[in-house]
Amino acid sequence: MPNPLFHRRRILRFAAACATVVTATLVLAGSASHAAAQTPAPHELRIGFQKYGTLTVLKAKGDLEKRLAPLGITVKWTEFPAGPQLLEGLNVGAIDFGTVGEAPPIFAQAAGADLVYVAHQPPAPSAEALIVPKGSAVRSLADLRGKKVALNKGSNVHYLLVKLLEKEGLKYSDLQVVYLPPADARAAFESGAVDAWVIWDPFLASAQRQLGARVVADGTGVVNNLQFYLAARPYADRNPQVVAAIVDELARLDRWSASNLPAVVSVLAPQIGLDAATTELAASRFSYGIQPITPAVAAQQQQIADAFHQLKLIPRSIRISDALPRALKTAAH
Repeated sequence: MPNPLFHRRRILRFAAACATVVTATLVLAGSASHAAAQTPAPHELRIGFQKYGTLTVLKAKGDLEKRLAPLGITVKWTEFPAGPQLLEGLNVGAIDFGTVGEAPPIFAQAAGADLVYVAHQPPAPSAEALIVPKGSAVRSLADLRGKKVALNKGSNVHYLLVKLLEKEGLKYSDLQVVYLPPADARAAFESGAVDAWVIWDPFLASAQRQLGARVVADGTGVVNNLQFYLAARPYADRNPQVVAAIVDELARLDRWSASNLPAVVSVLAPQIGLDAATTELAASRFSYGIQPITPAVAAQQQQIADAFHQLKLIPRSIRISDALPRALKTAAH
């Protein structure tokens, strides 16, 4: 585990930098952002979350509500089954902020969503995997040629499958990829309607412990599996102080979570509806220590976007730099 003092100083520096970057976003936006700055602070912050990670723990602990109460801002939390659905909510104006994996922002941006990357968690490659039923004869990706593999289209696991196939010298078309949200994919996996499932925690941990599912390959050495925090750009431009407060509270919670796994499990388990042992397995594979968006991270996202476009999984090429905080756009080109 990293030196706690070093970790604390690093997070504090990042929180200050985040406030600077978001404020710079407002300044650099010109007259349009100046007009937006005159808009009164909203009375409600709408956050989209999934059954996983620091944001869900933040919801349970209520620290953000306490932080924003003096500003007259309440927080509304909306649960989504997966990242693509969450960003669809952001795109249509139903939420202001949320967290997803690497792929959903790319699909959302290709669909025209006006979003901005705010921050990300460190890599957690073992928190997603391709799994098969415990009695399956499948031992490698090659054994899945021509077989049905379920995944949630546009989620982080979509890119995991692309990279696993690339590593094994297989084509995307060598498999019968079936697009299903997690609940439907779990049912198909249990019934034998699909031969494999590419999924993330805590659904992964649940399948392992409850169904005896076997991991054929996870993301280790193949993908980073970053979790991103994103905001609707109009909201971030109007409310940089609120976005900075969210990041600061997430940073505080990450510092606590990194050294208090049993406490995290006790808070998280009721939120995600899983037993303590399954929750602990999932939480142990999460990576704590929120980090700022950098040109290097943007470049990694661009590689994913280019891969999806080459496979015709998104309808057009995109520039990740268009979805960065304005202060980072020039550096990302």
